[in-house]
This record gives sequence, structure tokens and C-alpha cells, in this order.
Amino acid sequence: MSHDKRNVTRRRLLEIAGGASVFSSYTRAAAGEVPRRKLGRTGEQVSAVGIGGYHLGKSSLHEAESIRIIRTAIDNGVNFLDNCWDYNGGESEIRMGKALRDGYRQRGFLMTKIDGRSKKAAAQQIDESLRRLGTDHVDLLQFHEIIRMNDPDRIFEAGGGVEAAMEAKKAGKLRYIGFTGHKSPDIHLKMLETAASHQFRFDAVQMPLNVMDAHYDSFEKKVLPVLVKNEIGVLGMKPMGDHIILESKTVTPVECLRYAMNLPTSVVITGCDSMQVLEQALNTARSFRPLPSTEVEALLAKTTQAAQQGKYELYKTSHNFDGTYKNPQWLG
Repeated sequence: MSHDKRNVTRRRLLEIAGGASVFSSYTRAAAGEVPRRKLGRTGEQVSAVGIGGYHLGKSSLHEAESIRIIRTAIDNGVNFLDNCWDYNGGESEIRMGKALRDGYRQRGFLMTKIDGRSKKAAAQQIDESLRRLGTDHVDLLQFHEIIRMNDPDRIFEAGGGVEAAMEAKKAGKLRYIGFTGHKSPDIHLKMLETAASHQFRFDAVQMPLNVMDAHYDSFEKKVLPVLVKNEIGVLGMKPMGDHIILESKTVTPVECLRYAMNLPTSVVITGCDSMQVLEQALNTARSFRPLPSTEVEALLAKTTQAAQQGKYELYKTSHNFDGTYKNPQWLG
């Protein structure tokens, strides 16, 4: 893939983000409802905002409140549910599993992630996740933290994790396969290229998409156009950089959510550790309309200086968010 094809101009990105050709593919919600968007070529319709799994398992949040947040989100039209095998030692999946009882599982599009790079580790983690979540299948399984240049090769080599994922899919344990990472757009591109070389196409890809990323080592500029072109579901995460972006005092939480939703994302995953934060996300999604290019330009102008050197994107510039760096044994 050429350098020119990997990069697009800001003007073209604005056209991609706000153009009618993108938004016409989304299901228009009735007034007061959370809109649904297509998940790539899968045919699935997912909510424009999704509930992040990490925050729901934190020890500072009571289990009952976590369950309340999840069920309230589903009751209000959110169906995309994020989680991961390693979040809070499994507590995030356990709590979500409890929340999905009593008919809630059938109303949610359930995603979880695994760290295993080897077939053995991946298979074990898939089964552990299903047990914790209390379900016989997840709708989307993702390879987590693709943050090293050798991760793609390890997953696709003989005896690698993709073999476990494909066998699990054949067994009905999962429906779709994707990957996620937060470190470098170049690593994402290598993962896509490695998959293509093995005649494999991912159904979804998760990455940071926010007002700071637009300026620095940008997933929006390098990876997003590739996903749109290939009709791969776009899962935006870290719209506020785990609240760190808000410390820049340049943008509000609602502006962060609206910016990410204005990109051609299938879903914007946001951490909700209180009913107030959930309500903020719900209200932003319900009232969302494509942003005028002038408003997008204004948001980018406000964040240009703060975004330099990734000061507010520590997931790119430090190991603070790298769970598998601190726990390499999870990789298998």
C-alpha cells in the first residue's frame, strides 16, 4: 500500500466525515432515539454509541450500579456492549454477564476481546470469556492490544490465535472477528495487510478516534479511510482519551462525543461509570446531527496546539494503557 493511499487530506476527511454518502448508510432514528449504524459489511445495525466495559468492573463502582448502567443503556436503545477478557481480572465480564440475564442478552450486540496470540491461549481465553459472560456466543470477538509490530505475524502464523478464532466461529461461539489497538496506526495497517496476505478480512477494527488523534500520529488520517473503502466496521474508542483529553481544557465531553460520532464510525465506545455519564452519552446520541464543516474545523483549531507530541494521548506515547506490556504472559 502506497504512502499516498494511506494518507488523505484534511479536506477529504471532512468530506468523508460529514458527507451525505456516509450518513445516508445509517438508519435514521426517530426523535429521541439512539440512532443505529451499519457495522461494515456484516449487515448488523449497532447503536451509534456503545458502553465501554472497563469502567463497569472497577472496584470503585458497586456491582449493582454496573448492572443498572448496562440495563438502562439497553432499555434506552444502546445495543453495542464492549468488554475484554483481561478487564479488572475478569470482573467486567462477570458483571456484564449478570446484567445480561433476564432477556437482556438477546437485546445486545456483545463484543469481547482476547489477548492470546497463540492458538492455545486464544482458545482458553475465548472459553473463559463465554463462561464469565454467561452466554454460548459473543457477536464479535476482537484480538486486543495490537500494539507491537510482531503481533500480526504471531496471530496469523501456524498455531496462531486466528486459528482458534476461526474454530470458535465454526463451533458457533462467535459470529464476527475484529481487532483493536491504541498505539500506532502503522501497526493497524500492518495487521490489515497481514490479514489480506492470508486471504482474511476482518469484520471490524477498533481504534482511538478523537479531536487529539486528528493532529498526531493519526488513526483518523491513516486507518479510517482504509476501513471505509473496504467496508470494515469502524469502532471508535477513547473519544475523551479516558478523560485525559478533558484535562487540556480545550473541549467539552459532549464536543468530544459529537466529533467522534461525526466520523464514519459504526459505533463510538465510551466509558460510563455513572448514570450521569450514561445520560450524557444517550442525550448526545439522541440529538446527534452531522456537524457542519465549519464546526469540525473550529474543534480542530481549538485542539491543534494541545495535541502536539501526544501529550493528551498517553495510550500512544506511554505504556500507561498497555495491559499486555505489564502482563506479557497473557499473550501466550
